[in-house]
Amino acid sequence: MKQSFVKSILFLALLVPTSVFATNGYWSTGYGTKSKSIAGACVAMRFGAMCAASNPGSLVFVGNRLETGLALFAPSRGFTANNDMEMPPQNYAFIPPGSYESENDYFLIPHFAYNYELNEDSTLGIAIGGNGGMNSEYGTPGNEMFQLPAVFSAFNPSNNPDMANIPGIEEFDATSPTGIDMIQLFIGLTYSRKINEYHGIGITPILAIQTMSVNGLEPFKMFSLHPDNVTGKGRDIAYGGGLRVGWSGEVSPGLILGASYQTKMWMNKFDKYKGLFAEEGSFDIPANLDIGFSYKFQQQWTFAFNYQYIFYSDVKSISNSSDIPFTSDLMNPDIAQMFGIETTSPALGADNSIGFGWKNMGVMKFGLQWEYSPEWTLRAGYSRASDAIPDSQALFNILAPATVKDHYTFGFSHLLNNNQEISLAATYAANAKIYGKNPNTGPQTGFLEMDQWELELGWSKKF
Repeated sequence: MKQSFVKSILFLALLVPTSVFATNGYWSTGYGTKSKSIAGACVAMRFGAMCAASNPGSLVFVGNRLETGLALFAPSRGFTANNDMEMPPQNYAFIPPGSYESENDYFLIPHFAYNYELNEDSTLGIAIGGNGGMNSEYGTPGNEMFQLPAVFSAFNPSNNPDMANIPGIEEFDATSPTGIDMIQLFIGLTYSRKINEYHGIGITPILAIQTMSVNGLEPFKMFSLHPDNVTGKGRDIAYGGGLRVGWSGEVSPGLILGASYQTKMWMNKFDKYKGLFAEEGSFDIPANLDIGFSYKFQQQWTFAFNYQYIFYSDVKSISNSSDIPFTSDLMNPDIAQMFGIETTSPALGADNSIGFGWKNMGVMKFGLQWEYSPEWTLRAGYSRASDAIPDSQALFNILAPATVKDHYTFGFSHLLNNNQEISLAATYAANAKIYGKNPNTGPQTGFLEMDQWELELGWSKKF
């Protein structure tokens, strides 16, 4: 009975979430209203100060600009656990069968950018915006979802007759709500300079700030290096930074090429959750590469293409495999001794502990711009991303259903008096499901799913 319970509890160790601003994995589709209206195909475009987040080399061509905007982001995410295992389950973990939907469906995401011409050959700019993030919340008391069993209700050790009388065992019982909330904010200061009339380069030192809170993973403590730093510790804050460099060059009339690279953001650790994430709370932000072109093939029409590659494999908390067969060797030695179980290698919080099992992601982005008149510009876009989550990792990402791959976008800009402009962008990410099962959940199967809507309004002034 003890071994069966150990396997069930260890299943918990893999269910660490991600997803509120999740679009391409947990990366934003684009930065700024105009960029989002063409699905983020911005690396070779020169139409705004927020483009510094995609290519700092473009800022020297956009002039003095002030930009701000606000997005309403509405993700619908959840998972379904199928009722296709033995009852009662023997020797494997399970999730109470049913369809679970996360709370918190609406989020406001602001951005701000300013670009200033130092002289005719160089500019200095600042951009502030959300890079991405994670959010899930299952089983909040008082809502409809709370009528379903708690996600981890089958893992409560006090429900086990062999353990019910151990003093203090209740501290390992899962609570509600269960979920995670992570937010990432980037602040970039860009210096951009012309090489000549057609080519520009730029560099952006970036300050990154991310916050994290986790709740409802109490059974998790049994398999952690730091049982008191797993869940329910409130909000933690991590700081760090890195660099983005970029080049923008018009190689022939109407044809602009662009390329940029952002280093990994080296972050200090989430100390409050050093018993949850690999490397004792390390959660760096992965590097990414953008290359592409824009081509003005008629006086009023421009086509843009952007390929983005995100190096999720560089961050162990994200990329470490989660389909590892569970054994009692993974239990924390002190807790194992209390239960009379032999152990050799504690897992959670260690350098090579269980992660999400995410792969590197490639994203193809296509955009079309139509300058209908001097006052009106219309845009549309589409992007397609590869899978970040393999099928074998699906059940371990029930709190991280970053499944969407296809984004459809539309938007416009309208020029007002005094060089002011308003822009609108609408994005729909089609529902996508990832099916899977895992050796630790026996025959039980299930799937993750997500779809998204976003509406963003922006204002800018050129001076």
